[in-house]
Amino acid sequence: MIRHHRLEHRFVTSIPRQLEPGVLYISIECATAIHACCCGCGGEVVTPLAPTDWQLTFDGETVSLWPSIGNWNFPCRSHYVIERSEAMQALPWSDRRIAQGRFRDRIAKSRYYEASGNANPPELNGDGKTAQWDPRAKAVDGIHLKKPLSGE
Repeated sequence: MIRHHRLEHRFVTSIPRQLEPGVLYISIECATAIHACCCGCGGEVVTPLAPTDWQLTFDGETVSLWPSIGNWNFPCRSHYVIERSEAMQALPWSDRRIAQGRFRDRIAKSRYYEASGNANPPELNGDGKTAQWDPRAKAVDGIHLKKPLSGE
């Protein structure tokens, strides 16, 4: 069930520690969009922006994220699409369909990075998406950043 139907977008240089419900934070510098789950459970949803992950469209007034957001690892298992700043409920997926989607994502990511000549694609998490990291962190997978992403 979707509780936050309308999302306010905010372009930010740093991600706040506390996410406001109904706000989609977009960091171009971090190539990431992050928001509190639209069902209201409070889960932190991180969507990396990359050719093999999510694509963001900004039309000057609203934002859209594609593909859909499936929070399969959250207790709520919410599934929705953000189109023109509206969160729209999507159909639930079975465990089998989730596994098929994750497999498809891993194959697509592997093909993309092979074609680009990158022998070392980013780490994948269990859902086939790029391993999620906290964009507020001072280190990512043990690699210390020259400047903290949070602007601290």
